[in-house]
Amino acid sequence: MLRRFLMGAALAVVLAIPAQTVRAAEVDALLPAETEFVVFFNARQMLDSELTKKYALGQIKQVLEGADAKAMVEKLGLDPLKDIDRVSVGAWGKPPEDGNALFVIRGKFDPEKLMKTAEDESKKNGDKMSIVKEGGYTLVKFTPDNQPKPVFMSVATEGKEKYSIVGGSDKAFVVAALKAAEKGEKAALKKDLAALVLKQDEKATMFACGITEGKIDGLPPGVNIPGVDSAKLSKQLEKMKTVSMTVRIASDVNVEVAMGMKDEDSADDFGNTLAQLIDTAKNLLPLVAGQQPQFKPLADEVTKTLKSKVKDKEVQVTVKLSGDAIGKATGGGD
Repeated sequence: MLRRFLMGAALAVVLAIPAQTVRAAEVDALLPAETEFVVFFNARQMLDSELTKKYALGQIKQVLEGADAKAMVEKLGLDPLKDIDRVSVGAWGKPPEDGNALFVIRGKFDPEKLMKTAEDESKKNGDKMSIVKEGGYTLVKFTPDNQPKPVFMSVATEGKEKYSIVGGSDKAFVVAALKAAEKGEKAALKKDLAALVLKQDEKATMFACGITEGKIDGLPPGVNIPGVDSAKLSKQLEKMKTVSMTVRIASDVNVEVAMGMKDEDSADDFGNTLAQLIDTAKNLLPLVAGQQPQFKPLADEVTKTLKSKVKDKEVQVTVKLSGDAIGKATGGGD
């Protein structure tokens, strides 16, 4: 997961933070101490954004108005467009076999309807869903197709008529979160990771961050990246201490990737390699646009706005995609 995240971050679509009020993100109290990476998704902000309303909301509503979707919404007592506010995910270990995660969905839920629907579904599809008991709690066990581990879910009670959906890769993690919710315990994240989360912007559409120090072994064996010295890049990645990515969706899309390095020298060194990688990517974009003409507006904007810079011990990569370009690429533009 770490390698995929870092490679995605290095090539991600990103832009410098615009001039606006940035509110420090809160550390979700239900994420466990084992967490190494945190992902936060602000569903309410995304659904209320101009870009979503213009190009995606109609299609989402159309799906939800289908007979099957409408029936499920009524059974759950949950409207995805109104009742889900934010989602936090804590992940740790090395997937797929040793990877673990816990997610917390916050919003407006009817716990009785949710559990009743799960029970009914378990009777129809027992090979996919079942009801299990653990530590005095009732959990839903869901077994996705082609996944090595089942997912366990339940509803946490955090006060009078205040509920959250909690799910995880092991029932022990879910039970621990349920107990923490009942006791009103404070967040248990490690100090360095908690501090990194607090630096993120809660108003953003999403952010992901983690402490990478001592966890990166460089590039996987045999991986060669055009335009850069792969062996050198591999050693540079080993000096990365933190990584974070922020996505903001409004009338356009702004994303920022920041990689904290061991010291200023390693930041300068990695920054030079990343600049070479970006130049290579820009040279390849016209070829991609030539094969898929509808993506040319996006390719042009990435070529113009994709940038990197070094600030103290941090390497930043930024880019911006306008709503118009996105609309043309998705067939929703003029």
